[in-house]
Amino acid sequence: MTQGEKPRFLDRNHPFFAKVWVRGLTVLLPAAMAALDFTMGNPVWGLIFAAAALWALWELVLRPRRP
Repeated sequence: MTQGEKPRFLDRNHPFFAKVWVRGLTVLLPAAMAALDFTMGNPVWGLIFAAAALWALWELVLRPRRP
């Protein structure tokens, strides 16, 4: 992170997300919770967790890397 850049909640360059399995779990756990919520009849919570999973997927896997 540079001097003028604000911190990001999900930062792929952070050492915590260096391992692929950590990034994978960060995407899969909310996706699994969304599936569980949808099957249990809680569509609002399902949408919230699905949005969290999609956000994590974008930030940690699909988004182009910063230099």
